[in-house]
Amino acid sequence: MDRASLDLGYTNVWADPDYQTRIAQFRVRCDALYRTAAAKRDIAYGGRPRERFDWLSCGQIAAPTFVFIHRGYWQNYTKDEMVFVARSPLGRGFNVILAEYTLAPEATMTEIVGEIGRLLDFLQVYDAAVGFGGRPVCLCGHSAGGQLAALHGDHSAVTLTLATSAVFDLEPIVLSWLNEKLSSTREEIGLYTPILLASKVRTIVSVGEAELPELVRRSHSYVAARKERSENVATLSLPGRNHFSILGDLADPDGIHMSTSLRRSPLQAICEISKYR
Repeated sequence: MDRASLDLGYTNVWADPDYQTRIAQFRVRCDALYRTAAAKRDIAYGGRPRERFDWLSCGQIAAPTFVFIHRGYWQNYTKDEMVFVARSPLGRGFNVILAEYTLAPEATMTEIVGEIGRLLDFLQVYDAAVGFGGRPVCLCGHSAGGQLAALHGDHSAVTLTLATSAVFDLEPIVLSWLNEKLSSTREEIGLYTPILLASKVRTIVSVGEAELPELVRRSHSYVAARKERSENVATLSLPGRNHFSILGDLADPDGIHMSTSLRRSPLQAICEISKYR
C-alpha cells in the first residue's frame, strides 16, 4: 500500500459518518457514570502529569479487576472520555481501573509502553482496596490501547487480555500520517508490534465486522500467527459493529463481550474464575 492508501486505511473517523454524534453520546454517558459510580480519581502511579488512573468500585473489594486502556493512536483522548465503558465490567462484578498515559509527541512509543508496565507494577503492590491484591485481572484496550494491552498480557498480574479493534502491526502506522507525532523508529516496530511477539496469556481479540478492512485483516492475522505458535487466543467478531460502535457493546453488561447467553463470550470465563479464586 502507498502512503495515500495507508492514510485512508487507518483513519477510522473518515469511515464512520455518525462519529461526531456517537462521541457526543459517549461523553454524556461518561458524565452520567462519573456522577453515580463510587470512584477514586486521578491516582498517581508515576511522576508525569498523565501517569494517573481512576478506580471504580463494583461494591466488593475482593472482586476481580478490569483494566481499560483508551484509544487515540497514542496521541489523543483521555481516560475521562472512555469511562462509560466501565458500566459493563462494573455490572458483571469487576472493579475497574481506567488507565491514563502520556501522549505523543510528548512521549515516545517506548515511553508510553513503559508507562503501562509501570501502572501494572504499581497496582500489583498498591493498597489492596484499589490494587489487584492477587485477584484475577482482565487487561483490556481499544485500538491503540489494544496494542498496549497485547504487549503487557504476560505481566505476572494479568489473567486474561482483551484486545478490542486493536493495532497489531506498527509498520503501516509508521508509514502513514499517524507517525508524524509518534516519530516511531524501525527498532520500535520490532519491539512493540504484537504480531511479532510470543505471548502465553489467554487473549481474546474482538473486532467489528464493519471496521476498516485493514483492521479486520490484521486482527485475524494476529490470531492466526498466535495459533501457529500454539498460543491461547480466540476471536470475537461482532456483526455490524465498526471501530466506534463496538465500544457500545463493550459497555453493555448484556452485550456480546460479556454475554452469558448460549453465545457465551470467552470473556465470561474470567467472571467464572472470579467466583472460585
